[in-house]
Amino acid sequence: MNVAVRAAHAPGAMALASATRALAAVIQQGCTAEEALQRLALPAGERAAVRAIHSGTLRWYLRLEPLLGALLKPGQQMPPLVHALLVTALHQLEYSRAAAHSAVNIAVDAARLLGHRGASGFVNALLRRFLREHDALCARIDRSEAAATAHPAWLIAELRAQYPEAAHSILAADNESPPMTLRVNLARGSRAQMQESLAAQGMGALPGAAATSLVLERACDVAALPGFAEGLISVQDAGAQQAAELLDAQPGMHVLDACAAPGGKAGHILERTPGAQLTAVDVDSTRLDRVSENLQRLGLAAHLVSADLLADGWWNGKPFDRILLDVPCSGTGVIRRHPDIKLLRRPGDIEGFARQQRALLARAAGMLAPGGRLLYATCSVLRAENQEVVDSFLAAHAGFTRTGGDVQLLPTPRTEGPGALTDGFYYACLQMKAGA
Repeated sequence: MNVAVRAAHAPGAMALASATRALAAVIQQGCTAEEALQRLALPAGERAAVRAIHSGTLRWYLRLEPLLGALLKPGQQMPPLVHALLVTALHQLEYSRAAAHSAVNIAVDAARLLGHRGASGFVNALLRRFLREHDALCARIDRSEAAATAHPAWLIAELRAQYPEAAHSILAADNESPPMTLRVNLARGSRAQMQESLAAQGMGALPGAAATSLVLERACDVAALPGFAEGLISVQDAGAQQAAELLDAQPGMHVLDACAAPGGKAGHILERTPGAQLTAVDVDSTRLDRVSENLQRLGLAAHLVSADLLADGWWNGKPFDRILLDVPCSGTGVIRRHPDIKLLRRPGDIEGFARQQRALLARAAGMLAPGGRLLYATCSVLRAENQEVVDSFLAAHAGFTRTGGDVQLLPTPRTEGPGALTDGFYYACLQMKAGA
């Protein structure tokens, strides 16, 4: 798009049109939010705005789509891109700081940019009607808890059944923008020193829920973080930072990080335990490249293997002293970072994940040395993927015991303060008996 064409449209119309295309890809094709964004050839200056609109619309889609439905005639159809544009524009009207008249004008121009010039009048009229009837429409739609909380009904039911006292705060946390939490490399400086370095750059940060964590008052580009390029800090949720501590690798130990990409936990293990011999395995070679890039930035090294953990041929048979098994899961603990999960995940998916998790756990356990420790980890809050998987494993493997209690972290809202902010993670430490 040349400069002359850009100038013919309201500022922000291009970003809204791009976010609309990304939303349509998620809704129509079932791709993830990140995949949808990667398909767009975005100018550098528009990437942050498009990502923010896209994430916000996905976060509130299950409320916005019913609001749109209430504005349409029964059975009224429209092209998928126009439908996606209207949902995205409703997000801007309901949740952004943009002036209402400006947001409507931007949406009208976005319709033209999307190749639906003939729909621009319809878009204008519908959005202005929403503004006129806003209070009554929202009151009607919000009678549904699924719409009011923008969560699928099946997930609300699971949360209320499993966490009756915490369900409300989990739903609230899921609908917040995620905090930007840093992990300080304590091998190269203290948390207090890094806090001072950030403050010198005008970046306020407060201690987080992990001893290595700082929570930024305002998110920023990682390239602007002092010490990031040099490996002094990394971006990682405080809950994820507990993995290395619970694994408790010691110098000289042979350690396996299974399902390792993108490498945050691998880097933390090596920061915490110089001299550990780490093997990082992931089935996705492209994602394994990210592990390599992260370790290079940190000045650390590991043996990287692109392989399916369940396949034969990649392991030399030498047992590992420590194994971190961070299994694929529903991601229900990290919805605020990946709001597309609310749209893409189905209740029937959970048993499929659990089957895969049981197979991976059994396989990894067969690689553990007697007396060794295996840390089973998910970013799920659902017991079917967490306690129930571990319970079934222990029932079938008498040579293993739990060490300490399981850790179930729940997504915490910002009102709890930076010292409590985590996403949802589950950890279970399993020990192989020395004589097993």
